Amino acid sequence: MSLPSDWDDDERMNFMFSDFKENRDVNTTDWDSKMDFWTALIIKSCRDRGTVCVNLQELNKTFKRKEKSPLGLSTVLQSMARCGKIQRESEFAANVDCGWLSWGVGLLLVKPLKWTFSTLLGSSRVPLEESFVIIELVKEKATELLRVYRSSEFASRSILSFQELCALSSDVCADESTLCMALLQLQRDKQVTVSLYEDEKIVKFCQLGQDRVSPVSDVDIGIYQLQRSEKLLGERVEKLGLEADKCREEAKLLLTEGKKSQALRCLRGRKRVEKRADNLFAKLESIRGILDRIAQSQTDKMVMQAYQAGVSALRLSLKDVTVERAESLVDRIQELCDTQDEVNQTISSGVTSTDDDMDELEEELKSLLDESKPDSISGLPEVPTNGLRPSGEPCLPGGDLLSCLPAVPHSHLNITTEQLEEELNQLTLTDSGFQQKRMTSPAKRLEPAQ
Repeated sequence: MSLPSDWDDDERMNFMFSDFKENRDVNTTDWDSKMDFWTALIIKSCRDRGTVCVNLQELNKTFKRKEKSPLGLSTVLQSMARCGKIQRESEFAANVDCGWLSWGVGLLLVKPLKWTFSTLLGSSRVPLEESFVIIELVKEKATELLRVYRSSEFASRSILSFQELCALSSDVCADESTLCMALLQLQRDKQVTVSLYEDEKIVKFCQLGQDRVSPVSDVDIGIYQLQRSEKLLGERVEKLGLEADKCREEAKLLLTEGKKSQALRCLRGRKRVEKRADNLFAKLESIRGILDRIAQSQTDKMVMQAYQAGVSALRLSLKDVTVERAESLVDRIQELCDTQDEVNQTISSGVTSTDDDMDELEEELKSLLDESKPDSISGLPEVPTNGLRPSGEPCLPGGDLLSCLPAVPHSHLNITTEQLEEELNQLTLTDSGFQQKRMTSPAKRLEPAQ
């Protein structure tokens, strides 16, 4: 078992190992922290050990530290009982089925009860050997046991003997007492039922698809007998097969030693064993055939029940449905569809006007077009038709404006940037517009570059 990390802290452990105050209201924080510590540790220790039961004597030994045992474990058990986290084994078993009291499988149920549950809720001390069931852990074991059964080779069998179940649950339940507690929880959950058959405890499991297990019936007992006979015959056939092989090996050994007569006796014995094995195997096959038929009948029964449920559901769903009503509904739907088609066709055709109205509208449109035309365009100048004059001819007065313009020079001007800036500075603004005044002499007039 793994202990908490602060187990070696002497100061904290001295507080945890001390007894509880008589009144919780004195210091609720210390009381609750100590109670939570021991409650969680008790559940964890039982889970690690794979058990679901605990008593005060075992707890004192388990949590012994430096030759000291915790003083408040009795108070912890009482508090856990008040909260419903634990319950006495006797009450846990009695609340399920009093028939379990006759099992006597180490549950301590036959001992006289020295105290009742009311004393547990009081201030009396808990007996050292009184065993308690941790409800959380027993539910976990019950769920795991059911899972192991349904994933095993026995899942097709509804009834198992207690010994078979012990062998099957050896990895789940640490001991027989833990198995019984898990079965008690499953019986409380209506997942198993326990009965006695020929002084043998048998357990019936709830099958898949069922909400709860049904009581053990005569059919279940008959199937269980056949399954047990099948198992016994199978073991005998296997044993006889091994015996026949042994006789054959002995005959071979005697033959190598030259003991022919003894080898013949071994072979005769082998023939007798094989004959017995064949007879038993024939009986085994008959039992297997019966079991197969029973399984098939159960499947047929399930299918018939499904058919019956389907017929009942179909009858209820078609209670108010008849052929006449269906035909009437179809006719009404067809009429409505035809009406809708006619309405759509009428809407899409639009509104048509008469020919007289169209002629009158066209005449009015023509008159509007005539009124919008201009009376005369003579006020605009005529478009010139003569071409541009050559660049060398002078511009005549009253001639075309374009013909008076000088020709575009094609040679570069022999002028620098400084001369252009000086020429620009010589421009002055007059009253009639811009007039150019030359500040330089006529001899410095710009000439085209040669």
